[in-house]
Amino acid sequence: MIGLRGVGKTVLLDRLREDAEAAGIQTIRVEAPENRSLPGILAPELRRAFLRLSRNGQAKELAQRALRGLAGFAKALKVKYRDIEVGIDIEPEPGLADNGDLEHDLQALLEVAGAAAKRAESVLAMFVDELQYVEEEQLASLITALHRTAQRSLPVVLVGAGLPQLPGKMGRAKSYAERLFDFPLIGPLNQESARRAITKPAAVHGVSVEDDALARIVKETRGYPYFLQEWGKHAWDAAERSPIRLRDVEHASVTAIAALDGSFFRVRFDRLTSLEKRYLRAMAELGAGPHRSGDIAEQLDRAVTSLGPTRSQLIVKGMIWSPSHGDTAFTVPLFDEFMKRIIPGDEWRG
Repeated sequence: MIGLRGVGKTVLLDRLREDAEAAGIQTIRVEAPENRSLPGILAPELRRAFLRLSRNGQAKELAQRALRGLAGFAKALKVKYRDIEVGIDIEPEPGLADNGDLEHDLQALLEVAGAAAKRAESVLAMFVDELQYVEEEQLASLITALHRTAQRSLPVVLVGAGLPQLPGKMGRAKSYAERLFDFPLIGPLNQESARRAITKPAAVHGVSVEDDALARIVKETRGYPYFLQEWGKHAWDAAERSPIRLRDVEHASVTAIAALDGSFFRVRFDRLTSLEKRYLRAMAELGAGPHRSGDIAEQLDRAVTSLGPTRSQLIVKGMIWSPSHGDTAFTVPLFDEFMKRIIPGDEWRG
């Protein structure tokens, strides 16, 4: 069971899933958006996985039992989680995952699913992106169910991806989560890897990149995988011929930043309240971070305690995280520079 965190996590999650499917593993892939329940996003994908397992002669009976369990699960929990929408034309099995308590029902459902996967000599792998948005109580139920399947040596695994606050949230949900999961951090690439991320795909198409152009891309992106993709794309579009030169990258920087400002950064900014925007602007004034909470409060001429609820809400929204006690950092690289562009000057201090 793995929990991924950092920039580039979604790309890696999808690649891991592709590799799993190529190995014959039964997979489901969901994203956990805000304001959706875990049962609501899992149920339709679990149905598809159980139907695939039911086509295996050895596992057919257990897979059909899993479908009956899912029918009872959805029916019992729909009262509490109204976003459960799954069409199952099969009668529930009384007493199987149908008592209306998520922790017990999810455990029972994944147990029978694991038994079916084991009979099929396969694995049920759940790939969940943006796992930090799952409410703590629901996250605790998922961890408990996975703990139970692990105790019974059933082949059910979770590969989750989320922002840096994910390990702490999972630890709060269930204290043994740190023992149950690995949490590899996906951060910036080193210089060599960042350069190769640009030059290798370009070389496949017979295009080279001059050293000073490559150095500028690495500098502008800080080596973060997603931004390397953006700068690489825009540099490719800006260049008229091989090799890609420094002037091409200079043009690309303008268009790449504009594209990020209009989409990647903007969608996050638009979710913020006025005070949350000022808080992040104060952080940006101090630099990339991390920063002490007291230093941020000083920028706003406010008491640290008065800004506590704002800081907490920004953590919930996935905008910031606390790498250590009293410290605050942006979850998204280069966001400090965006905040200075979108809110220039000093009016935010007022």
